Amino acid sequence: MNNELKGSDLTRAMLARGDKKVWCAVCDDSDEQAMMDHCGNDFTAYIVSFRDGHFYCNAGMPWEFAVPIKIIAVLQSEIEIEIEIEIEM
Repeated sequence: MNNELKGSDLTRAMLARGDKKVWCAVCDDSDEQAMMDHCGNDFTAYIVSFRDGHFYCNAGMPWEFAVPIKIIAVLQSEIEIEIEIEIEM
């Protein structure tokens, strides 16, 4: 049996232990839908609290679901792009 927390449950646990801002994919339908709604940056928010059954972002908006995410920079080697560099002398 896997007791590992994930999705909105993990966000609630992070807030309960005292995390102040949790970067999350947010949605009002489900954890799964939160991870699929990637139109622009509208789907992410800093979650700062959970109360009355809702997650609240730093802008004060309530959300039903909030899945913690990590955003990391993409490296050139990961996307296989070669760049020609011209050096002027």
